[in-house]
Amino acid sequence: MRILVAPDTFAGLFSASEAAEAIVEGWHRHAPTDRLDMVAMSDGGLGFVHALASNLSGELLAVSVSGPYGVRVPATVLLHEGTAYVEAAQACGLHLTPADHREPERATSFGVGELIGAAVDAGAERIVVGLGGPGEIASNDGGAGLLNALGADAGARTGGADEVDLRAGAAGLAALADGASVDLTWAHRRLGEVQLTAASDLDLPLLGLRGTTNLDGGSRGISDERKPAVDGLVVRLAAATDPALAARPGTGAAGGIGFALQLLGGSRRPAVELVADVCDLAGRCAEVDLVLTGEAAFDYSSRQGTVVYGVAQVAAAALRPCVVLAGRVDVGSREMRALGVEQAYGVAGLVGDRVAGDDPAGSLATLAARVARQWSR
Repeated sequence: MRILVAPDTFAGLFSASEAAEAIVEGWHRHAPTDRLDMVAMSDGGLGFVHALASNLSGELLAVSVSGPYGVRVPATVLLHEGTAYVEAAQACGLHLTPADHREPERATSFGVGELIGAAVDAGAERIVVGLGGPGEIASNDGGAGLLNALGADAGARTGGADEVDLRAGAAGLAALADGASVDLTWAHRRLGEVQLTAASDLDLPLLGLRGTTNLDGGSRGISDERKPAVDGLVVRLAAATDPALAARPGTGAAGGIGFALQLLGGSRRPAVELVADVCDLAGRCAEVDLVLTGEAAFDYSSRQGTVVYGVAQVAAAALRPCVVLAGRVDVGSREMRALGVEQAYGVAGLVGDRVAGDDPAGSLATLAARVARQWSR
């Protein structure tokens, strides 16, 4: 039997490649003669560059950039045939700071701009920035820090002498008074003819009740009481740049980094679709009998824009059944089928939360062996 294993990262546990290896190891315990093909997938969040690097024969460039609070953190630029791939979470991901030390109104996207700058310096003609899904990015500054890292600056008022600190997070935007403007001239010069692409499936706009602060700010630590005020701060950035643009889908991705990329002329592309094209997911699905995917939690957020949904749709187009192996399964069979998933199995339901936490890779392999007994023929 031929099987394609195409999981996402298991957040906080292991990479997509490590998840795939655990599934293959467990599957072969029961069905050692089955032929399994592995491909690491990503939604543009943490693990985006690693997943692409496992599918492309590119060059990995190690760099150091500012984290969400200015502390230097390591990051990686993947270079392949004139295109550079970077991920925002490496520079300002929530995982970089313990939950009890987060200050969402001070967190900055400056390091993402540094990553883009490093890709420009490396000679990239195109730069793809993975933005990921909800709950991954620490900053809520509308991408102001990113713009500043590339050369943008602002005055407190038009013609005013006091400059606004665009790298000071959402709180720094309070200095953008009425009539203020953000000068993007040097940022455009820094980029030159380089094409920017935001790899994200999030369609939310920058502002308002359906915008990034109100819908995703809670994951960054912004309380419900503070959301209107913080949204108002980001409104100042939009007013100082391009208010109409802020209403476009995708500008609210990654705390507004999507807005900054579109301000600089960037386009959008669904991240899962991009990774699927890079690894020829459709072609590989057509060559197997069964497709396995997975993620840490298969729940009601596993809809359009996620790896599980994307893989399931490609498998369905190839008329192949898709099965999910997850840390936890919180959806019923009806919802599962609506997502294009034939069946889903959870590690927690098999071995319990405590055992799964003590040995996540071993537990996932045990689950895979159990699933193989049902599906391998």
